[in-house]
Amino acid sequence: MTIGIILGFIFAIAMVICAILSVCFFAGRKLFASSKNNMTAKRPLAGGLTAGGAAVAFILFLFIPFSFHTVNAGEIAVVKHLGEARAVRTAGTYFDFWITEKYDHYDSKVQNLNINAHTYSKDGQSMLILINVQYQMDTARALEVANNYGSLEALSVKIENVTEGRAKAVLSKYSAMEVIENRADATKEVEDAVKEAIDTSYYAYINTVVLTNIDFTDAFEKTVEDKMIAEQEKLKAQYEKETAIINAEKEFEVAKKQAEAKIEVAKADAEAQKLIAGAEAYATKIKIVELARSMGYTVTSTTEGEEVVYEIEWGTGAEAEASKKLLIEYMEYLEYLAKWDGKLPQVVTGDNGNVMIPVPTNPTN
Repeated sequence: MTIGIILGFIFAIAMVICAILSVCFFAGRKLFASSKNNMTAKRPLAGGLTAGGAAVAFILFLFIPFSFHTVNAGEIAVVKHLGEARAVRTAGTYFDFWITEKYDHYDSKVQNLNINAHTYSKDGQSMLILINVQYQMDTARALEVANNYGSLEALSVKIENVTEGRAKAVLSKYSAMEVIENRADATKEVEDAVKEAIDTSYYAYINTVVLTNIDFTDAFEKTVEDKMIAEQEKLKAQYEKETAIINAEKEFEVAKKQAEAKIEVAKADAEAQKLIAGAEAYATKIKIVELARSMGYTVTSTTEGEEVVYEIEWGTGAEAEASKKLLIEYMEYLEYLAKWDGKLPQVVTGDNGNVMIPVPTNPTN
């Protein structure tokens, strides 16, 4: 097209110049001449030439510049010869006689359609849907598009109608809540249905079909909102219940551990008391043995495993009983002395006037 404009401009200038010169010659004006006689003689011939040049320039201006056609990138052109689609031109510049050849340009890039439609769900809920369709014309079949649709706009209208019909058919199989909960599945099913319907007979390729928006009535949206709030409250109550159970279980485990710890402490205390009692018993036994030895009794010892067994020869009969009694009283006396705080008892005066400081034999006295 740029070449045609440039050539048209050149031919127009040439035509104007030739026309001016021819007018000047025929009117008898002197242009670019040094001799009056020469100019007069050449005037008819020069005037005819300039007039012929102007006519040729005019003819070239009419036929050549308008016969250059440019097809831009992202376009194709269908060439119609006297109304009949005969050829397809891709991006570039072509020379076709403009009176007999006409160029219809088609956008070969991806087309974007936004389709608004009103439909109903399976349970009778009204829906306003917005569908986005991206498609591209099959450039190899541009002649069929030109012959069957006449323009890309007509093809777009056909694709829009098919898409709307398929979307309504798919969504009518879903309840309103199913559409909300399974929107991705519904979108995929609509896309598959549209791609199946718009096949090669439509001379186009469907790239994507997306349900970009679904609007329900205010009443239904209020119902959905109330349901969602109820679900949230239910989830909140369930969460609080589970939290309470978890906290109770934690408290139970803590109490259990504390009780087990106390039991272990009690066991340890009991074991310690047992060990202490055993140690005290062993110490008492040793004291008795040593005391018996100091009092002149015969003591023998034998080993049974890890334990040492002592045998005291107390004698026989009343003597043995008296010896044991004496030894026991002496042991009590020693225990009393071990626990005595050093305080003397009150002064006691006897019958003969002597002062006695009795030492009790029973530590509990």
